[in-house]
Parts: sequence; structure tokens; C-alpha cells
Amino acid sequence: MAERRLNPINTKVPSPARIYDLWLGGKDNYEIDRVVSEQILAAVPELPVLARTNREFLGRAVRYMAGEAGIRQFLDIGTGIPTANNTHQVAQAVAPDSRVVYVDNDPVVLVHARALLTSSPEGATSFVDADLREPDQILAAADSLLDLSRPVGLTLLGVVDFLPDTKETKSIIQRLLAAMPPGSHLALSHGLVGKKLEEGVRHWNESGGSPMTLRTLEEVTDFFDGLDLLHPGVVALPRWRPTPDTLYADREAVYYAGVGRKR
Repeated sequence: MAERRLNPINTKVPSPARIYDLWLGGKDNYEIDRVVSEQILAAVPELPVLARTNREFLGRAVRYMAGEAGIRQFLDIGTGIPTANNTHQVAQAVAPDSRVVYVDNDPVVLVHARALLTSSPEGATSFVDADLREPDQILAAADSLLDLSRPVGLTLLGVVDFLPDTKETKSIIQRLLAAMPPGSHLALSHGLVGKKLEEGVRHWNESGGSPMTLRTLEEVTDFFDGLDLLHPGVVALPRWRPTPDTLYADREAVYYAGVGRKR
């Protein structure tokens, strides 16, 4: 496990990873997380549904990449607290030799990182404590496990929302993809501008946590610039290639997602 820093867990500032875990039914949260969660849910009560649909999207996207696309290595940035169906579990259920590097900079995620290292015997996993704003450091650390001359599945689910500058965000995504060969894939999810989310984001941004930025559908789609955007494009989370058991497939969602392939 690569460890760059060991920051103490700040229980006075809310954590996106802890609140997301709370919405998934987890117990790794503190009073500040519960208070902020209640404020946000008062404005956007369907957010726990969003958390579940985002997790389901991860499963469908990774199964596609490991299966039909034949990818055997993944870079999961903004990992969050381990829960059911983590990236390596999904990928290795399809291809046991899959290798996965997890990246997060939240100290509470680092505490639980060992749960992300339970790889199949044929595959491998590792954890990198790093910030998405430092793509070169992430790539250097990932290179110890991944072969960056072969296609990589890059997942950025609900994480680039915390980068306020859209131009810089696109540059970071392109820097990561530039280090990966043709055939690599990007799976990305993001909150859209709209009344449903804006009040909840306002509560979050006033809480002292890392500020969150909503974007238009056009801005989110532009993050796939230079990639072949796979069908059905950037769509509401439950509508990206739903299966018969996909939850809430008939509901509109405030979070959208897509998968693109590097040419």
C-alpha cells in the first residue's frame, strides 16, 4: 500500500466519503456528517437513491470494461469508503487476473484501505493516498502495479464535482488519459445543474467541506472530448445500459454518467 501522508481524521468537518457511506447504510460517520446529511436531505431527499444508483453504475461500467472491452487493469480515483461490489470485486468476478489501483485523499478511506486489498490470487490491488489534482503523482504511483502501456479502465465517479475550475478539471482528465494507450476507457459520473440539486449543494458548500460544483450536461459531456462516447451517451445514472435488476431505471436522476473509449 502506498501511503504519502497520514492526516488525522477531522471530525469537525464533514467528509463526502463519510456522508456517501451514510447514505449507503454505512456506520463510518460522525455527528457533523449526520447533521450536514440531514440538512442536505431536507432539500434533496432522494440523494440516498442517487448513492445507490451511482454504485450500480460502477458495477455495470466495470463489468462492461472487464468483459466486453477486455480490460484487465483499473484506476479508481475517488474511491470512497469500501462497501459491497468494489471495483476489484466486480472486475475480478469477470476476470480474476484484473489489477486495480484505488486512489483517495480522505483519511477515513485510508483507515479502511485494507478492505480494498483483498484481491483474488490471480489479480492484485493497491491503494494510493493522493489528490486528483496531482495526476502525475497518481500515475507514477499507479505505475508500480499497472502496465500503462496496456489499456486501463479509469473511473471518476462523483469526484470531479469537487474540482471548481471546469477548464482545469478537463485538463486533469486529459493528462490522466494521455498516459494511457488506445483502448483505455473512462467512466465518469457528475451532478447536473438544476433546482433539484442546487439547494442540497448550497447546504454542503456552507458546511465547511470541500466545495462542490454542479455542471451542465454539455460541460460533463465535454469531459469525454477525444474519446468515443459509448451508447447511450451521457445519461441519468440508472439509464446507462440498465439490466433487468437495475434499481430506479424508470426515474429521472440528478446525476448523469457515461463511458468513453480512447481512440
